[in-house]
Amino acid sequence: MGHDHHHHDIDTMGDRRLGWAIAINMLLTLAQVIGGIISGSLALIADALHNFSDAASLLIAWVARRIGRQPPDLFKTFGYKRAEVIAALINLVTLVIVGLYLIYAALWRMYEPQVIEGWTVVIVAGIALVIDIATAMLTYSMSKHSMNIRAAFLHNVSDALASVGVIIAGSLILLYDWYWTDTVLTLLIAGYVLYQAASLLPKTIHILMEGTPEDISIKEVIRTMEDIEGVSNVHHVHLWQLDEHKDALEAHVVITDFAQTEQIKAALKAELEKQFSIVHSTLEFEIEHCREACC
Repeated sequence: MGHDHHHHDIDTMGDRRLGWAIAINMLLTLAQVIGGIISGSLALIADALHNFSDAASLLIAWVARRIGRQPPDLFKTFGYKRAEVIAALINLVTLVIVGLYLIYAALWRMYEPQVIEGWTVVIVAGIALVIDIATAMLTYSMSKHSMNIRAAFLHNVSDALASVGVIIAGSLILLYDWYWTDTVLTLLIAGYVLYQAASLLPKTIHILMEGTPEDISIKEVIRTMEDIEGVSNVHHVHLWQLDEHKDALEAHVVITDFAQTEQIKAALKAELEKQFSIVHSTLEFEIEHCREACC
């Protein structure tokens, strides 16, 4: 009971941090859009869109965390934890759309250049930098254990870097009237957004497609299982990820003595958990001579 209460306190604290991060990112997005319109800076609006996508991703992650805590039921027998993986997919697809739009807007700006108010850009980007650092600090500890929060943390770090870049671009506009730096910076921000999405999308899709965990070899699993005394063959093996942290396995196990089934099953499950951290396994046992007769 005490452990459950402690876990609940940690979850509540995490939700509170996410709530603060969402609120300040929404306010930052509004300030950057207003500043971008007043100054005419596309880079500032680009950074605002990126911040909005971060706030939206944090909101989706917050909702997914709450759904993921629901216990298994007759409708979802494995539970709802994979909701966080679905949330990650939504966030990453949104990032791709934002990145492509920024590239389109930056290229269009080359044909229709605008005068940019450098001081407004520098001041708003400076405020954004402080807020990005604060948000990153709120989500850092949570990012170690969650794909969603880790993505959001990386977004905040990239936002901070983008804000630094915007400050530099605004300064160059003030000093040298280099308005082209705004377009170049927008393309760099877009490129970084697309890079983030491309690096995280494959893993997210792999989990949703029930792919084999990247750090586990099926051949090694079979070899380990066949090394257990009394096991002569392992086949029809399926290994997949239930969510980001939990793996599952099912397999047919051919044994030499049916009377030893319980002992062999216990040994197999213990070895799977010890060697590969697989705590959910479904094993179907077959007697060696029966399998040969069927063949």
